[in-house]
Amino acid sequence: MSYQPNDPYLVPQPAGTALSLPQRGVPDITQGASVPTGAVVLDREAQQAAELAQRYELLERLGVPAAANEEFDELARDMAERAGFLYGFVNLFLEEQTFVGLHQPPADSGYVIVTRTMSHDHGWCPEVVARKKALPLHDVHASPRFSGNPVVDAVGIQSYFGAPLIHESGTVLGTVCVIDPVKRPLSEARRLRDIVISTGAQVMDCIASAPARR
Repeated sequence: MSYQPNDPYLVPQPAGTALSLPQRGVPDITQGASVPTGAVVLDREAQQAAELAQRYELLERLGVPAAANEEFDELARDMAERAGFLYGFVNLFLEEQTFVGLHQPPADSGYVIVTRTMSHDHGWCPEVVARKKALPLHDVHASPRFSGNPVVDAVGIQSYFGAPLIHESGTVLGTVCVIDPVKRPLSEARRLRDIVISTGAQVMDCIASAPARR
């Protein structure tokens, strides 16, 4: 798939393509009862709005700005390099997915260059936030649920490892993750999962030690 000039998430590169994923469907939570689809969607939207407000309130209270941060960039870089992945992210779930920490290939590498924000409808990180636990995909084609999407089709991403950022209050602030166009052996999955989980703990330590606003 070629670069689309109206895509707000990408910068064109000679050998690059797009980075995005479709919105997940609304899960079946009715257990046999007849519930109007509109009611389910509205309930889900209300829950998401409440969770977003909680994130903003918590970040404000902790004094953590929702902007690019050199310390988070360094953690994303270290995570990606330890995993041997091209891309690493520290991702806050705000109005958009916001990459306060980002590591990616150089601009002249020929790989896709991403910006600091992405829609909630894209990527595997929404799944990590929803499940509140790590998602190790050593080969995204191994599961039909995660195989067919624009990330795979456009960029050729074949491996993803993500973990949630959960505050002690229970609020899920976002994720850390790594992605790469090369699939990994199943035997490597545990090690790679542990790398992103440990980086998530480091990010939460940084957030907890931020100078709180009085």
